[in-house]
Amino acid sequence: LTAWQLRHTMTPNTPACQPADPDRLTLMLADLRLPSITSSWQTLAQRADTEGWPAARFLFSLAELELTDRVNRRIERHIRAAKLIPGKTLDGFDFDAIPTLSKPRVLAFASEDSWVRHADNLLLFGPSGVGKSHLASAIGLSLVESGLKVLFTRTSCLVQKLQAAERNLELEAMIARLDKFHLLILDDFTHIGRDQAQSSVLFELISHRYELRSILITANQPIHNWEQIFPDKATAVAVADRLVHHGSFLELKGQSYRYRTAMERHRNGDPSQFPLQSPDVSAPASRELSNQLSSQQNNPPTASRSNPSDLA
Repeated sequence: LTAWQLRHTMTPNTPACQPADPDRLTLMLADLRLPSITSSWQTLAQRADTEGWPAARFLFSLAELELTDRVNRRIERHIRAAKLIPGKTLDGFDFDAIPTLSKPRVLAFASEDSWVRHADNLLLFGPSGVGKSHLASAIGLSLVESGLKVLFTRTSCLVQKLQAAERNLELEAMIARLDKFHLLILDDFTHIGRDQAQSSVLFELISHRYELRSILITANQPIHNWEQIFPDKATAVAVADRLVHHGSFLELKGQSYRYRTAMERHRNGDPSQFPLQSPDVSAPASRELSNQLSSQQNNPPTASRSNPSDLA
């Protein structure tokens, strides 16, 4: 029988003593779009008969199985949609190499989603190679597993897409579509050209998400250097103001992982690896941030924070 034939041959008054037709029941469950119950009900029914389960327990077990698998499938879809860096987890991050970074604080951002639910931001500062992208992707993965929608993207790539949308008069629509992601991770935030067109669409995105959705950025330049990245001081301060108003900071100071790996191979006798000078560590971002913004915020934002849209 096909699902259509099944629907049209069902009898409403099947005698209670008549045994269930397994094939017919499987078709009905498939028609109800219950794939986990469809594939597992017979095994679970045999266990229930053997152990003498009451009907309510059997039904509860079936429902629990379907709901658990449904949540797992949804998380798998969200992980694929998030475009996170493969294999980057908090377990794989070398906290010992970054002694100034508070592991409990990082774990709090990864396990507690209240900051995302309040549309707060998180800013990761540090020189190249210390693990900012790894950490951002790992935090994103933990939040996806908790039920949130996340998108990880290089800032330059997203800016190019926003510019294309602007040329097609679709910028507003594209930015609105990004609202479905509770957290937008902008990797290499300061790796954009000193270009007015690029800065303009990036500012539109940040302004739109301000107090509505969360942003996480990774940057190898402290905020006091952003005037060298954005085309003018006003844009740099406006972008920074919206990111830091409800923002928290994590600063990573240490030696480049890639440099340390190359040096280790060199010490182990690999002649292809030459010792290079380790990149300098960037200046403390939080102190510079405070100095930069204190003189620019004579009129701090007065609007009350709007409630972020429902995250369900």
